[in-house]
This record gives sequence, structure tokens and C-alpha cells, in this order.
Amino acid sequence: MSRAFLPTPTFHIVLGEIARIASVAVVALLLPLGLVTVAAAQDAGNIETLRAVASLPPGTVGLFREPTACQRTADGHTYVFDRRAHAVYRVVPDGHASQIVQIGPEPGRLLLASSFHLGPNGRFVVADAPRGRERVQIFGGDGTRLGGFTLPGRATPRVRLGSLVLNGIGSLQFTGRTILMNQPELGGLVSEFTLAGHPFRTFGVFRRGPDDTDREVSLALNSGIPLVNPTGGYFFVFQTGEPSFRKYDAQGALIYHRSIHGRELDPIVAALPTTWPRRTDEEGRQLPVVPTTVRTAGVDAGGNLWVALTTPFIYVYSPDGEKIRTVRLRGARALQPNSLWFSPANRLLVTPGCYEFDAR
Repeated sequence: MSRAFLPTPTFHIVLGEIARIASVAVVALLLPLGLVTVAAAQDAGNIETLRAVASLPPGTVGLFREPTACQRTADGHTYVFDRRAHAVYRVVPDGHASQIVQIGPEPGRLLLASSFHLGPNGRFVVADAPRGRERVQIFGGDGTRLGGFTLPGRATPRVRLGSLVLNGIGSLQFTGRTILMNQPELGGLVSEFTLAGHPFRTFGVFRRGPDDTDREVSLALNSGIPLVNPTGGYFFVFQTGEPSFRKYDAQGALIYHRSIHGRELDPIVAALPTTWPRRTDEEGRQLPVVPTTVRTAGVDAGGNLWVALTTPFIYVYSPDGEKIRTVRLRGARALQPNSLWFSPANRLLVTPGCYEFDAR
């Protein structure tokens, strides 16, 4: 009696690998002839899955209610910003954690905090909004308040990811001497503030949108993440509308603008709206609902830009703006990061989960 051949899982894997190799080979032949683009050549390769190589101890992670930033100093101290607990923890190298900033509206405490950033000198900044007023506070490594300021007016939550407000103080970056924020109300993509809260320069021309006559839509579509490039200058990643990013030199002059493309983004881009319904915020203001396309971003020690999409993928771009990798992250399960941080040793720290990855 003849026996039917049942394809095994190994058989399927081999077939898939053969198809992948054939696809890559065809693209390699056509690329020099100009018959396919560089992006198509990159998409023909594998999507890398990076698996966590370390994490904070489970007993330590269990202390946190909603960790939304996990960042580390050169001497191995890890700082965890717990947004839901309105607190900051410091974790020493042996895994012991202590809460060094606590909840409260008064100076030196946090209320309705939205973002955290560790500077190169061991100090850190946290943005919160007690009574709806956007506040930035500067802390020493032990949690001692060193200074701070409150921005004029009341916060306008134009861009959200779930309950997290991404625009305004939610976008801050601490250089150690100044603070960068996306404040398009000031007339540019990136505004730089002194530690006393005085804006002293703004750079980055707005991109054109489908409805520049609507100021609120224009401001929302020019919301994003300013990033310090360790090799010099800055990146700006747009978080709404057509996915794209820009690179600037140290003086704020544009070096290039790149659109973000990929199969993983196609359904999102195809569904982007051209009209935006309004919602009423807590202050009674009518604001457009503008969906996000980018969750977060970071720059590694080599100046490569990592962009985490609203799909569970990360695109990695070289310093000259070419896409070089497509990455998925996996801890105990697949991850969709809400923060990316590269340690001085070029380890990638990610929340949720406070996982650590080898980014090489």
C-alpha cells in the first residue's frame, strides 16, 4: 500500500528558506540594473528577531505598575520611570530597587507625569502636568530636585498613544545642559530650552500637510520625537501622518529628509485619514483626532536610527538614512516597545518589561 506524503514542519521551513533565498537572489541580480529599489532589496531579506539577553529581576519588575522608560548610566545604575505610579526608581547593579521620586503635585514630586530622560551626566529630567500645567523638573541621580520650570499656558494633548500624551513635554530629551522638546506652537519642529525654561532656539521647518488651513491639524501632523545623535547633531521622527524622519546637524541645519516605507507599514499608510473628526478634551477644546504611526524611536552609539512602528516592528536606518534592518523584539513574548534606550555599552533597554537586547 502506498503511503501518502505529509509535509512535516521541517519540510515547510526548508521550502520557506528556499523561497527566501530565491527572492534575495533575484533582487540581487535586478538591483544593479535599477529594476528594483534599495527598499525592495532590503524587504527581500529576513526580519530579524532579537531575543532578550537580560532583564531586571522578576521581583524588581513586579514593583512597577506601568514602566514606560528604563535607562542606565555608565556605572550600571538603572532608572525606571513608572508612569502609573507617578514615580522614579533607581535599581543598583545587584537588582535592589528604591523609589527615589514619589507622587505629589509639589516640587520634587510627580503628578500626571508623561516622560523621563536620563542625561549623560547622571542627572535626569521628568515632565508632568499638575493641574494641567506642563512642568519639567531636573533631578540628581539620587532623586534630589535640582531645578525645574513650568511652561506658560495649559497643555494641549494633540497626539496620544492610548492614555499617554506624546506631544509637548512628552517628547523631551535631556542633553545634560539643555532640554529639547517638540513644541510646534513656537514655530518649528524642535525647540531647545535652558535648564531655567527659556527657549533660545527653534529649528526644523514644518512639513506640508493635506490641510494646512487647519492650525490644529497642522500642529498635530508636525508632532514627533527630537533625538540627540551621539555622533553629532539631531534626528526628528514624525509620529503622525506619512511616516518620515529628518536629520539635522549641530547647528540645526537640515541634512536630509527620508520617508519611511516597508511592507509592515503598508496597511497603516493605506488607512491614513484625509479628514479628522474632533474630540473634546478635558478643557472643553475641540481637537482633531490624529492617529499615530510611530510609537517611539532611539539612536544607538553608531548613529543608527531605530524607529518603532505602531505595528510590532522596528526599522533601523544607517547614519546616511538607508534602511538596513527590520527587527522584532521578543522577551517573554513578542514586544511592542513604548521606549527604546541605548546604554553606553550599546545595549538596547526596552519597556514594557525592562528587557535588555544586544543591538549589534
